[in-house]
Amino acid sequence: MKPHATAERAADTPTPGAGARLAHVDALRGFALLGILIVNIGFLASTYHGSGIEDPAFGSPLDSAVGWFVATFFEAKFFLLFSFLFGYGFTLQLASAERSGARFTPRFLRRLAGLLVLGVLHAVLLFPGDILTTYAVLGLILLALHRIRPRTAVRTAVGLFAVTAAVYALLALGLRLAGGGGVDPGVAAEAERAAAALRGGAGSVIAEHLAQLPDVVFLLVFFQAPAALAAFLLGLAAGRTRALGDLARRRTVLIRLQWAGFTVGLLGGVLYAHAGLARPGSAYQVLAIGIDVVTAPLLAAAYAATVLRLTQGRFGERVVAVLGPVGSMTLTGYLTQSLVCALLFTGYGAGLVGRVSPPVVLAIALALFAAQIVVSRWWLRRYRYGPVEWLLRAWTTLSRPPLRRSPASEG
Repeated sequence: MKPHATAERAADTPTPGAGARLAHVDALRGFALLGILIVNIGFLASTYHGSGIEDPAFGSPLDSAVGWFVATFFEAKFFLLFSFLFGYGFTLQLASAERSGARFTPRFLRRLAGLLVLGVLHAVLLFPGDILTTYAVLGLILLALHRIRPRTAVRTAVGLFAVTAAVYALLALGLRLAGGGGVDPGVAAEAERAAAALRGGAGSVIAEHLAQLPDVVFLLVFFQAPAALAAFLLGLAAGRTRALGDLARRRTVLIRLQWAGFTVGLLGGVLYAHAGLARPGSAYQVLAIGIDVVTAPLLAAAYAATVLRLTQGRFGERVVAVLGPVGSMTLTGYLTQSLVCALLFTGYGAGLVGRVSPPVVLAIALALFAAQIVVSRWWLRRYRYGPVEWLLRAWTTLSRPPLRRSPASEG
């Protein structure tokens, strides 16, 4: 059997012991999940996060340093990496359907419908900043473009990034000429009101999530969606050309991505963080967001290249063993992260929103991810899929796929 066929079959049955080609992709997914958690937990832990002003309860130099660190290295980067992997995984699902003789379009539409339902429940019950609903909608575009040539896909993605950045530049210019900008004086009072609502009972928490959804939808449509679609297309092109296959042959490309990302991409991240934290609501911040649209993909690519190179290096097996299992069940992991954070920060549980400093929030994120690594390894030694992955797969294929591993495979 050809190596790429082995990898594609492994993609259809995600396990920590899959072929080498899938193993390093799973490790990359696991790393992406860590970045998603570090970004999302900030919004779950504080209603001031993303408002343009610092929480008055946490203004120490260490608190500010953590905010700068997360904004520079994590915000607006990891959803791109996750989106790239969604596009890449799409090509594996397509290949799997072709091998089995199944009709791909109905299966994929059911998968998107499942993601949409999960995303709506996630947004209403746990975290309004859900990405699954966006993926479900953009997946329709990906399906329509699935026969696109890799080179055309890359050019289209670059065009999407460029057009989105240009729109932000024009908005910044308009804001500058109008002499507007700045943070609404009522933001602090609104943040306190939202925090009180999130500390209430389940009904109060859900009502607040529903109240936040219009602003979240605006952000998704005008910032995340174009960039996510561009990353989808890059992932599609990578899957079509098997760019994540023989990494030894891609070493030069990976090194170039690291150089570009850790120079130009990182400078864009610094500018994005400075504008958002020092001059929120200004034309400068809008322009910095536009610049970040074209530089964040470079930094995300540098992260990906670094992780992929690590999986091929001296400690490659250890990196895969740590990140691979959690990367094999990212949907379960993503939803679990929101559930745990909701229990910590809302009235579903401890109600700690606005009461935990940024350094402690970051420590909680790292501890939670470490726990997910342990639980994922334990789970996948016994089961073939994560629980949510199994449910989605059963709905997608309209079958009952085996969940437990056979005694032989457990050994």
